[in-house]
Amino acid sequence: MVSRKKVLKISLTVLAVYAILACLFYFLAGDQLRFRNSRGNVEMLPAESGTVELVQGAVVEQSFAARIQRLESVSVQWGTYYRPNAGTITMELIDASTGTVLLSGQFDAAAIAEGGLTTLTADAPIETAYGVPLVLRLTADSQAGSAASPLMAATLPETYAEQTLEASQLTLNGVPAAGALCYAVSGEDYIWTGLHYWKFCAAGAVLILLFLFVFWKRCRAGKRSYLLNAAHAMRKYRFLIRQLVSRDFKTKYKRSVLGVFWSFLNPLLTMIVQYFVFSTIFKSDIPNYPAYLLVGIVSFNFFSESCGMALTSILGNASLITKVYVPKYVYPLTRVLSSVINLGISLIPLVLVCVFTGVQFRKSVVLAFFFLFCLILFSYGLSLLLSAAMVFFRDMQFLWNVLSMIWMYATPIFYPESILPENFRFVLAINPLYYFIQNTRLCILDGLSPEPVAYLQCMLIALGMLLAGSFVFRKSQDRFILYL
Repeated sequence: MVSRKKVLKISLTVLAVYAILACLFYFLAGDQLRFRNSRGNVEMLPAESGTVELVQGAVVEQSFAARIQRLESVSVQWGTYYRPNAGTITMELIDASTGTVLLSGQFDAAAIAEGGLTTLTADAPIETAYGVPLVLRLTADSQAGSAASPLMAATLPETYAEQTLEASQLTLNGVPAAGALCYAVSGEDYIWTGLHYWKFCAAGAVLILLFLFVFWKRCRAGKRSYLLNAAHAMRKYRFLIRQLVSRDFKTKYKRSVLGVFWSFLNPLLTMIVQYFVFSTIFKSDIPNYPAYLLVGIVSFNFFSESCGMALTSILGNASLITKVYVPKYVYPLTRVLSSVINLGISLIPLVLVCVFTGVQFRKSVVLAFFFLFCLILFSYGLSLLLSAAMVFFRDMQFLWNVLSMIWMYATPIFYPESILPENFRFVLAINPLYYFIQNTRLCILDGLSPEPVAYLQCMLIALGMLLAGSFVFRKSQDRFILYL
């Protein structure tokens, strides 16, 4: 029975750790916790022709509306007729409902190249433009023969009307024209969960206290606690766990000349081969492709190795299971922990490649460990499921080889997700590894924190697999002895 004093000590420790993690996450996530790139951004259309030569007295106006909560910039693409131009171009973004000029700027026509952009950037995000009718007005003091021309697209995609809330109209010198200006509008949206972050943290603290109270009540009533039993088993059999992990790790490199160095070399060599194939032969244009590739390789190698080793963890330890009592979930756990050591070693070449390829590490890189932790939990949950199935169905080892190969190609490890056709995008939506790898790349390569919902999504996926694997393993473990 757990005493009240001990429960109080555990509760205070858990709450202190929870508070530290909540504050640390708030610091590491930064502005990405509260803002995201707006889903209402207006993308620039491909140019098809020029509008009019923007001489003195000419006016080009593009009306539109956008679902952008914090509007930051507006850009226009220009044609120069491949000649030197002169004069000053004036860009204005106007609130059509009030006539207020929201943004204004002047640009030297001589400095604009063919297909170049001019961009108005707000000193502070404009928060009053959401859904409001806006007008982008272009004027100049240039003379005929030395004036630039804003470019336009005559063919509009189906998504354009939705982006501009069906309020788009291009006007050339006061005459409505078919098509739209080649312009782009970008900004940010608020993230509701981030704006109420501390309220969610307080609610989480209340849930933790409620859980600890129920836990104490169950212990006082003498009821069984799986968490308490698992913690006790980890402590009681920690020496055996260390020995099994050491054995599995050493066995992998037994009689190998390079030994542990293969954990360092293997992902690096794989990255070099795939980099040559996909960046040279197939012409991949992914930014910082070596680091992009290595994040995927390291993550998937850990997943494949840990599940593959844990698959035979029960059968491989049959002599121990039939002679000595040890909680059976310890055996898959030691295989996964052995792979975690390899994962830690594999992160070294990842860091080196990132440094040599110019990746700028920001504070968000620390958040990548959260998604790696979720990957470890997910792998352990699946390992419990596979190791239990292997006892009853010996063909599982062959099925797993096929399944892991399919899983590898269904995960964007060496290719960008954008190459998948729309009718195959559901493959990513149902692929847990996609979320782990995608968010890890975002933290490391882009230096950004994913949206708060991404953390919850990955944790729920990991815990869901862990609970499913634990349930199947616990229900079937008493029958293992009959099939070993």
